[in-house]
Amino acid sequence: MLNKYRTLFYGWVVIVALAVISCFSMAFATLNFGLFIRPMGDQLGITRTSFGWAMSARMGVGALTSPMIGRIIDRYGSRYIILFATMITGSAVACLGLITQGWQLITLFGFMGIIAMVGPANLAISVPVAKWFIKKKGIALAIVGATSALGGVIFVPLSQTFIHLYGWRTSWFMLALIGSSVIIPVSFIFVRRQPEDFGLYPDGESPSGEIIDSIDDESLKSNEPFWTVREVIVTVKFWLLAILFGSVMLSLSTIGIHRIPNFIDQGLDPTTVAFATSLDPLAFGISTFLFGFLVQKIPIRFIGGIGMIGLSAAIYLSIIGNTSLLMCLSFIIFGLAMGAIMMMNNYIWPDYYGRKFLGSIRGIVTPITLLGSGAGAPLAGYIKDVTGSYDSIWLFMIVVLIIDAFVIVFVKPPHKNDIFSLF
Repeated sequence: MLNKYRTLFYGWVVIVALAVISCFSMAFATLNFGLFIRPMGDQLGITRTSFGWAMSARMGVGALTSPMIGRIIDRYGSRYIILFATMITGSAVACLGLITQGWQLITLFGFMGIIAMVGPANLAISVPVAKWFIKKKGIALAIVGATSALGGVIFVPLSQTFIHLYGWRTSWFMLALIGSSVIIPVSFIFVRRQPEDFGLYPDGESPSGEIIDSIDDESLKSNEPFWTVREVIVTVKFWLLAILFGSVMLSLSTIGIHRIPNFIDQGLDPTTVAFATSLDPLAFGISTFLFGFLVQKIPIRFIGGIGMIGLSAAIYLSIIGNTSLLMCLSFIIFGLAMGAIMMMNNYIWPDYYGRKFLGSIRGIVTPITLLGSGAGAPLAGYIKDVTGSYDSIWLFMIVVLIIDAFVIVFVKPPHKNDIFSLF
């Protein structure tokens, strides 16, 4: 099949395929999930804490499976992983339309976490990008990230339209069908593991000399960092980055699904909130595309720091956002900040540790980030149920993000002869 693309580096075909997959995965109870909280909660009596525990179940199961998924991707690629993930996730999303109790919601979200299609555990989409590109990795990540954002722009207002016209139960069936019918064929036809499998070289370039199978020689010829899993896990800096990402995801998860019902609680119209929510992925796409080009000129740790400060500002605006203008501003800044944070998360690991064992390395750090992601949503929901407000937890997370931003700007690329260095 690759012969059809002799005049085009096949890596770009893979990138377009991953971009389409990332776009349509936004139908699977992602950013649009917040729109379902009020109608599902009002009809079924499900508490905000239970909706939070649903996200925790998704992240918790992902934390258990991601080390294995990372190793599988390194060895076999993402093609069949994405197929299997889509079948599981699509089926679970469709079944959301049948639930009658909160425990069923939590169970279905747990199934979605077996192989994550979205979020920080989405190794099946993010890892192949870094496998196919080194020099143009930032641009490739920008394309996939921007198209994912397009999915949010499409599926958030579309979900609200479906809910308004057909009710929340039918809407879940429709979203599952749309996402699955596109992702499955695209993954099977176009996604491949890495360029070396086909006698190609990252970025479509040719190395000096023949490509050989030796790991050491390959790392020298590619002029990129090369770390084994054993070398990585004994460095202090790796665990510092992992813990830092975990705290950022904790902060993010306290607001992620709760900000939409929070604005509705403050008296804003649900349809207006839905369309304002679509500003988030639009801003995310712009931010991702911008930082994808700037990452070659600005150290990735600075981009991450900018994102963390921006996220803290978006959280503050969510606290005081009782008008449509403040709400829209909060969503825009949130999207811009998340573009920077996700670019850092997907770029920093191959940039610091290389491509060869990227899936396995990210499979180790992903459970830590998912523990943070899983803890925040139910915690924020519990505080809302008890106090009637999210303000206290969100103010605390603003402080955490400011500290994280200060730390990340000093975390420079690691050196093998200085494994105990923090900065």
